[in-house]
Amino acid sequence: MIIKNTNDRPVEIQMATRRIVVHPGEEKMITAEEVRDPTLRQKLQVRAISIVRPATEEEELQLREMLGEGEE
Repeated sequence: MIIKNTNDRPVEIQMATRRIVVHPGEEKMITAEEVRDPTLRQKLQVRAISIVRPATEEEELQLREMLGEGEE
């Protein structure tokens, strides 16, 4: 998924898998598993961030490779 910071200040999200900081107007990619993270879900509920769109298969693969979760 692609998320976007809809606030006028940076949003820090400390998930179980990793910590990300999303600056105002910035988009970041998260994995499908991270969407279920309670901290991320709380940020979605208070509208600190919003989901822009699902990631493409290629984007998801690139993110997993970057995070060291590639197929073995």
